[in-house]
Amino acid sequence: MTSIYDQHLPRTEANFAPLSPLGFIERTAEVYPDRLAIVHGTLRQTWAQTYARCRQLASSLQRAGIGKNDTVAVMLPNTQPMVEAHFGVPMAGAVLNALNTRLDPEAIAFMLDHGEARAVIVDPEFAGVMAKALALRQNPAPLLLIDVEDAVYGPASQKLGTTTYEEFLAGGDPQFAWELPTDEWDAIALNYTSGTTGNPKGVVYHHRGAATNAISNVLEWDMPKHAVYLWTLPMFHCNGWCFPWTVAARAGVNVCLRRVEAQAIFDAIRNHGVTHYCGAPIVHGLLVNAPAAMKEGVPAGVKAMVAGAAPPASMIEGMEKMGFDLTHVYGLTEVYGPATVCARHEAWNDLDIGERARLNARQGVRYHLQRAARVLDPETLQPVPWDGETMGEIMFRGNIAMKGYLKNPKATEEAFAGGWFHSGDLAVQYPDGYIKIKDRSKDIIISGGENISSIEVEDVLYRHPDVLAAAVVAKPDARWGETPCAFVELKAGAQTTVEDIVQHCKKHLAGFKVPRAVVFGDIPKTATGKIQKFELRKQAGSAAAIDV
Repeated sequence: MTSIYDQHLPRTEANFAPLSPLGFIERTAEVYPDRLAIVHGTLRQTWAQTYARCRQLASSLQRAGIGKNDTVAVMLPNTQPMVEAHFGVPMAGAVLNALNTRLDPEAIAFMLDHGEARAVIVDPEFAGVMAKALALRQNPAPLLLIDVEDAVYGPASQKLGTTTYEEFLAGGDPQFAWELPTDEWDAIALNYTSGTTGNPKGVVYHHRGAATNAISNVLEWDMPKHAVYLWTLPMFHCNGWCFPWTVAARAGVNVCLRRVEAQAIFDAIRNHGVTHYCGAPIVHGLLVNAPAAMKEGVPAGVKAMVAGAAPPASMIEGMEKMGFDLTHVYGLTEVYGPATVCARHEAWNDLDIGERARLNARQGVRYHLQRAARVLDPETLQPVPWDGETMGEIMFRGNIAMKGYLKNPKATEEAFAGGWFHSGDLAVQYPDGYIKIKDRSKDIIISGGENISSIEVEDVLYRHPDVLAAAVVAKPDARWGETPCAFVELKAGAQTTVEDIVQHCKKHLAGFKVPRAVVFGDIPKTATGKIQKFELRKQAGSAAAIDV
């Protein structure tokens, strides 16, 4: 029977609009047009200027024939064009694919082909890698190549296209009448993540998720208006955990940082009044362990967000000595970056450093605008007891979850089985509801905040002529959190050395994926010949790396 609340109460343009982070920059440019938006080298750009340039980018893309659901790839560091791409590309109706600048040409070529990129915007620093990737593409369709010219970096080693970024923008309309997506479920971004196979999976974000996670970032941090945000976290990583959109919502300042170096970070904090930054544990460790002279004059009160490995007591203590306020979050590419936060309680401040570290090492509770984050029995999908002991799998449901994996219906169906997103991370839930990871069901190594597929590394090892068997697991690392450790069983009579193996891997893998440790010997196997990775993890100390 139709309810009275279903009669004569239609959804119209007057009472409904699709959720999208694009509205954030529109409002900020209207309300705070003269506020500083971007700092990059000597560049100072207001929100009015930034909004106009984003509209020019969108206009130029459409004039080039790029529109709804076309993929625009970018190979950019944390610079002005990268900020602008997060708005200009979706304003054209297109989908932003921010490529990981640390990857090898083979991986980049795969992503360009798999994502069916129509255009690529390239920073001069990565022109050489991109040229190699373009030569490896299998898709014969032409690409619009746009070269960025960056005064901070200098000229490119080679030009890839026929137009520069500034020339391309100049051909666009700064008053371009962009439109919100017709459906907030429309794709806004494509991000590639390592899976349990060698080829990465394309994670598709929607406008609704991007907007809700961006606002959740504000809520988790109580992020004030006009916050000054330092870009230590790569914007290619889960779209910078949605912070390009978060900063726009707060009319904040994007302080661009091409390279993550302690001196540059402390200088930026002092010179620009930085209030917030994010990063993997290695970034915070870099600051904690920097010389005392480098820290002089750094103001207290800077808020930092850490994800990846849980922050150890030494990091928390070091951050406190600098006067920095550290927040621990957890998530995956499939949930737009962080989707849980270790929300702190005032009572924790009175505890000793060891107990505070234990509490802060937990992955915490769901983000404000995420529907649920629970530890469930992976077989029954029932909640595990909140006893801090019973293991289950972390699962999410709600707005902060991907649309699915591009061109991979089987993986999408498996990821969302039973109406939950399955993270693959095994954890317990404490009586206060806080989640704590205990192990990983996926063979993914998280090094410096970057995911490494162990199978991808193993495939390379097996291509060495002297390798009979190989297995790769995570090894704890004080600097990177984890690094790949390769266990290698050589063929009879082989005289291969560790250096030979490392050099072989360097020829086929990005530097951060190359094993930092190589162990020769017989690899433990089951009666059916399956490698027993749990035994190798024990040898590498992986369990200690997880159970902080």
